[in-house]
Amino acid sequence: MTGLGRRFGKPALVLLGAALIASYPWLVPNSYLVYAGVLTMMFAGLATSWNLVGGFTGYVSLGHSAFFGLGAYGTGLLITRAGWPWVLSIVAAGLGVGVFAVIVGIAAMRVRGASFVIVSIALVAAVNLLAQGWRSLTGGSVGLRVPTQYGELTRLEAHYLFFYLFMGLLALTLLTWWFMDRSRFGTGLKAIREDEDKAESLGVPTAGFKVVAFALSALFVAFGGGLYAVWFRNLDPIFVFSILIGSYMVLMSLLGGVRYLFGPLLGAAIVAPAGEFFLLRLGETQIHLTAMGLLLGVVVLFMPEGIIPAVAKLFGLRRPPAASIREDTAEQRATLEEAAVQ
Repeated sequence: MTGLGRRFGKPALVLLGAALIASYPWLVPNSYLVYAGVLTMMFAGLATSWNLVGGFTGYVSLGHSAFFGLGAYGTGLLITRAGWPWVLSIVAAGLGVGVFAVIVGIAAMRVRGASFVIVSIALVAAVNLLAQGWRSLTGGSVGLRVPTQYGELTRLEAHYLFFYLFMGLLALTLLTWWFMDRSRFGTGLKAIREDEDKAESLGVPTAGFKVVAFALSALFVAFGGGLYAVWFRNLDPIFVFSILIGSYMVLMSLLGGVRYLFGPLLGAAIVAPAGEFFLLRLGETQIHLTAMGLLLGVVVLFMPEGIIPAVAKLFGLRRPPAASIREDTAEQRATLEEAAVQ
């Protein structure tokens, strides 16, 4: 029974958690809390998508808001200019951004560390300027208004709908992360995170692996941007291409724990509601951002690896650390060579 409990205990807890999350819109007392739930679900999906590259490779991209904004604008333009259905527009825009991310990734993933961070920020700045400058296409600084795509639904009913759509995107992203974590591809990415030079010397195609992870992450972020365009309908280039969105993805992932499946989800469940709380209490000024920064700084200072490993360590539940690539054992060489065969 103990073995059965261990085998089925985690899936049962996951299903219970999913059921509780799904029931959230029906348990809260007002429409604003439903709206906050949609926002939290959106950021949970975005942070988990970011973690497909950040958590596996260790490359910190602050520029993922570029893919979010491109997915949003691409969806909005296909709806308003081409007259495409919104579902097809989201898929087409996301795939287009994925192809663009491959091209960007081939160049951007050649650099590491602080240089990569700077390149990612430069990408956001470039697409932001493009969106504001190309007025005939994007509406410039005025933004783009997407016509309603959900018929006669009220705004509250639309919140219900998009809560579950964002939840579906989150589930798909979590499944992708789970499969990657158990695949040869994921093993190769973790080797890059531990020691990229040694991974390459052992035969892991590091350049190709990084570009694929980068593009896959951008694809899901773009899908989130497309859903946002149809849900929110008013696209402001200053917001959708804001470095703040990319920073939130990073902070949420780090806060929960980048090496854990539900780390970004936990981080989003804390950061997004806290952001709304500070916004309500302190008003639409930069003060609420300062409060958010102080809160996150305190948490990261005392829990640098994230909340999940810190809590697990506190209760003595922390799993043994994975062997590092720096320990050049025969077993590890075999694992890396197996990843390189893919």
